[in-house]
Amino acid sequence: MCGRFTQTHSAAAIAATFGLSEPPQWQPRYNLAPTQAVPAIVEMPDRDRQFKLFRWGLIPSWAKDISIGAKLINARAETLQEKPSFRESFKRRRCLIVADGFYEWKKQAGKKQPFYFRLENTEPFAFAGLWDRWHSPDGDVLETCTIITTEANQLAATVHDRMPVILSPDSYDRWLDPKHQTSANLESLLRPYPTTEMTAYLVSPSVNSPTHDQPDCVAPLSS
Repeated sequence: MCGRFTQTHSAAAIAATFGLSEPPQWQPRYNLAPTQAVPAIVEMPDRDRQFKLFRWGLIPSWAKDISIGAKLINARAETLQEKPSFRESFKRRRCLIVADGFYEWKKQAGKKQPFYFRLENTEPFAFAGLWDRWHSPDGDVLETCTIITTEANQLAATVHDRMPVILSPDSYDRWLDPKHQTSANLESLLRPYPTTEMTAYLVSPSVNSPTHDQPDCVAPLSS
């Protein structure tokens, strides 16, 4: 699964990486958690990319209340077309969730030890995401998202059996393009990221608290 991640690069770096017309309103984050506002990119009808902040935890448009979002922070790639919560968004509301690393936990010596995963080149990247728009009974509108997961690559499998889908830059256009609505065009993108292009290391248990959002979250744990 993916329950915490980071996006520590500047707004200018995000704009350059993802082809935005101007830097977005963004400050680096070191411990993004469910129900918080997370950075994402969608494609508009005029084919311009737009930066958005989505609440993490997808609330389908047909949901009766907000509580379902806590259960839908991730969506399994293998069952996207089977689950009513994700099926329509997979066809029509895909997004890039902007990140530069993620955390996963492994039980060691009776405790859960956090690990931090990132790309070897330390650059920003995109998780494959889905989004939806929900109208509350009070008339409020929430735009929410979920991160798609797949089976772990060899590196991630040392800690967990699942990992978020990290898209390669050459697949961004296809993932965002609303003309692609069939599994044949999209499912091939939902695969484990190459192990050789990633690295991982132990970090401090301080990241366990979602209120702790400081640069020390991503610092390698001293031996």
